[in-house]
Amino acid sequence: MAQHYKDLIAWQKAMDLVSEVYAVTDCFPKREVYSLTDQIRRAAVSIPSNIAEGQAHFNNGEFMHFLRHARGSLAELETQVLIAHRQEYATDSQLQGLVKQINEVNRILSGLINSLTSRKSIQATR
Repeated sequence: MAQHYKDLIAWQKAMDLVSEVYAVTDCFPKREVYSLTDQIRRAAVSIPSNIAEGQAHFNNGEFMHFLRHARGSLAELETQVLIAHRQEYATDSQLQGLVKQINEVNRILSGLINSLTSRKSIQATR
C-alpha cells in the first residue's frame, strides 16, 4: 500500500476531477450557487477526501470502507452532472469530459477495492 495518500493514482485522478468540476460549475447560473453547484462540488470534493482519510487509517478494512464511500460520492457526482446537462448548464463536451474522468476514477477505485479484498481473502486463509 502507498505510504501516503498523495502517492495513490486514485487520489491524484480524483483531484484532477475536482479541478474540472470547479471549472465547469463556474459557468452555471448564479441562481444555482447554493443548490446544484454546491451539491456537485461537495460530491466531487468528497471523493479525494474519502480516499485520503481512508488511507490515513493504515488499516485495509477501514480503507475499503472509505473507498466505497468515495465510489458512492462518484455515483452521486455523475447523477448531478447528468442533471446539470439536462438543465443545459453543461455542454455536451463538458458532460463527455466529466463522464470520462468519472469512469476513469471509478475503474481505479474498483481496482483498488478488489486488490484490498483479494489481500484480505489471502490473509484470512493463512
